[in-house]
Amino acid sequence: MNGHWLLPEHLADVLPAEARRIEALRRKVLDLFRGYGFELVSAPMVEYLDSLLAGAGEDLRLRTFKLVDQISGRTMGLRADITPQVTRIDAHLLNRPGVTRLCYSGPVLHTRPNGLLASRELLQVGAEIYGYAGYQADLEILRLATEMLNQAGIQDAQLVLCHDGLIRHVLELDPVAVRNADEIIGLLREKDLPGIATLRTHFSEISESTVEALYALAQLNGGVDVLEKAHERLPDTPGVRQSLETLKNLINGLGHACVSIDLADAGQYGYHSGVTFSFYAPRWHDALLRGGRYDNISQAYGRARSATGFSLDLRRLASLTRKPESVRAIVAPAGHDEILLDQIVRLRAQGEIVIQLLPGEDAEHSEFNVDREIVQMNGQWVVQPLMD
Repeated sequence: MNGHWLLPEHLADVLPAEARRIEALRRKVLDLFRGYGFELVSAPMVEYLDSLLAGAGEDLRLRTFKLVDQISGRTMGLRADITPQVTRIDAHLLNRPGVTRLCYSGPVLHTRPNGLLASRELLQVGAEIYGYAGYQADLEILRLATEMLNQAGIQDAQLVLCHDGLIRHVLELDPVAVRNADEIIGLLREKDLPGIATLRTHFSEISESTVEALYALAQLNGGVDVLEKAHERLPDTPGVRQSLETLKNLINGLGHACVSIDLADAGQYGYHSGVTFSFYAPRWHDALLRGGRYDNISQAYGRARSATGFSLDLRRLASLTRKPESVRAIVAPAGHDEILLDQIVRLRAQGEIVIQLLPGEDAEHSEFNVDREIVQMNGQWVVQPLMD
């Protein structure tokens, strides 16, 4: 193979049948979002870096390609996540006083893949609700995500709920824990019980009660009965009680048979402010969809707005859906006969796929099942089954 045509690692071309499947799913998903009242927005692939990463954490900075604008000389970034851009649109451009529902679809590029099987180019789709702080907005987002997966044919997805706000309430009881939040959250995420148990060895000033609460968080995962155990084992503060009540309200509102709780499934400290969630599919090794509440991010754009939403890689979702059958098509002979061309126009207007051959063409169409042809019979152009 000629090495000049090799693509960079973790990047790949999408061939016709798969590209059509992805595009059909994209249209279906965006139509579903519209049915819920979400308005479609689109943002540029490249922005000035300070705008693109406003309010973002270190993880997003590391995943973002940087380049220099040849016009202004300023540093720009090639987006690795569309959510901050949509937050900027809501806060800075639309500037609406009430609730705003926005959705989006577009490519993003990562400097490094998120896993061995991951691509560095994703087709990100998502939906966000701005301007409503109540759990009802989280419930609507969860219902929309569930319906989207159902329509994609994934009806056995497992929903895992967490509450990053609850974790923050526990950490903020101890200044030492706050100063070392990133390291502690890493231990929680990995369920590293020995590491949590020895926190007082590494941070002598951290309180024993904080370590006990963190140790409990790392163990509080399983069915919905985990919430009752959390009431018993976590600090009895207003913030903790409210967080657990929110999770309970969501579970009651969903009526979802495949819900589990993992109170240590934390994201990046300071980004999410409330409920977070992930959906897992049986045929995929990682979370298929992630989302949650991020009320603090829009402050970086000059306007504090409550926000909740989700996003996913549409290419990944499409790869888990059933491969569509070949679409029936009609082949037409080459030529400029007006009656023939009129017949082709009429058939296409009726929704038929008509492939008119070029002179001498012998093409292959793996995406189509060419089972009929237009032939001339008794001076008329008619459609008949294609003879083997």
